[in-house]
Amino acid sequence: MKLVRYGAFGQEKPGLIDSAGKLRDLSARVPDIAGAALTSASLAKLKALSPESLPLVSGDPRIGACVGDVRNFIAVGLNFADHAEETGSPIPKEPILFNKAPNCIVGPNDDVIIPKGSEKTDWEVELAIVIGNGGSYIEEKDAMAAIAGFCVCNDVSERAFQIERGGQWAKGKGCPTFGPLGPWLVTPDEIADVQNLAMWLEVDGERVQNGSSKTMIFGAAYLVHYISQFMRLDAGDVITTGTPPGVGLGFKPPRFLKGGETVTLGIEGLGTQKQKFKAYAG
Repeated sequence: MKLVRYGAFGQEKPGLIDSAGKLRDLSARVPDIAGAALTSASLAKLKALSPESLPLVSGDPRIGACVGDVRNFIAVGLNFADHAEETGSPIPKEPILFNKAPNCIVGPNDDVIIPKGSEKTDWEVELAIVIGNGGSYIEEKDAMAAIAGFCVCNDVSERAFQIERGGQWAKGKGCPTFGPLGPWLVTPDEIADVQNLAMWLEVDGERVQNGSSKTMIFGAAYLVHYISQFMRLDAGDVITTGTPPGVGLGFKPPRFLKGGETVTLGIEGLGTQKQKFKAYAG
């Protein structure tokens, strides 16, 4: 299934994309694509529905973030071997974890606001995991069964805040609008191999990131297992898993976003995003 949330910001409704690419309303079946609606039992009920029996959504509504009420937005740093190489960083022996503020999450095509005082706003196409059946101490062999689905994330980052302001990565990762998610939450049964998906990102039409999830150092199942050793994962939690090479920080000289740029990104089978970056206006 391809699950979506649509409508005005903060008032999104649940929906799904049918085999013809049309948006169908799920409001009579689940209150939101969030929390308990993402458990395997709930998803099995949705999968059993005939999409054609659901109301068509008319017009061209805004597409919101594909998961709502996210309470834990976990990110993994330097998790692509080729990205670690471009930054001159050693390959991590264990996953590097940090948090993005859940309230930075926006829709896949919403504007992104460059924060006040920013000099080094950067882009990162990432594969995100959405948890369905949560828990602590999840075995790696059971980890895929804990995943409700996957989606595209732009892990927007302010490098000066992240690197030059005392070493706390969270400072440059959770600014308002720094977490576009979607357009779809794609259930695992639709993905043949999550560790072999093409990933790309363009700035004003120029392809700057062109990678694959096959170069991830720690794969999706291992990350769910690993993170669950340190915190309980709940339904609707999001784990964004790192980026391939081609970020602005890796250019020589580095390239950063100032406002006015259009950033387009996507992952094979998971859809595309398109954001206008705008300078902070107070």
